[in-house]
Amino acid sequence: MRSIKLEKLIQDCCKQKIAAQTEVYQLYADKLFAICLKYSSNYQDAEDNLQDSFITIFNKIKQYKHKGSFEGWLKRITINTVLQKYRAQPNLQIVEKVSTIDEVEEISLDSTIFNVDVLLEFIQQLPDRYRLVFNLYVLDSYSHKEIAALLKISVGTSKSNLSRARKILKEKLENHQKNELKNN
Repeated sequence: MRSIKLEKLIQDCCKQKIAAQTEVYQLYADKLFAICLKYSSNYQDAEDNLQDSFITIFNKIKQYKHKGSFEGWLKRITINTVLQKYRAQPNLQIVEKVSTIDEVEEISLDSTIFNVDVLLEFIQQLPDRYRLVFNLYVLDSYSHKEIAALLKISVGTSKSNLSRARKILKEKLENHQKNELKNN
């Protein structure tokens, strides 16, 4: 989108013009929904998270400083909105004491056996605490220090949760691969 048009669109959103908000939604909903889906345990939660994210975006749009990309700002708001929701849940229990961190070797599987949808499904099946850390670290390139601050956990806990998430995913992918080979 051209910079001048985007600036006008943002200005109109600041003035709470419905047409501008609708256009921003139409332009970015698919990309932000993909983020919500990545961080949510199911499709319905992702839809709810997208809705909550846009409410937050339109409430905070006056805070956008026009530094960096607008899309990047939207993505950060979306991730933070989803994380706040999960932090507020009493059942999100993060292991605080870490004695050792299991190193998991790289997953070497035949990629022709499964597709991205299978991997996404397995990621969504991870316990919340592992899914959040995995997505932040692996898919969105946050550091363990940043993850610790976002989730209010220690760096060691972030590393441990990532390790456990990788181990669970590796096991699920290996089992899926064995089942696919049996069925073919």
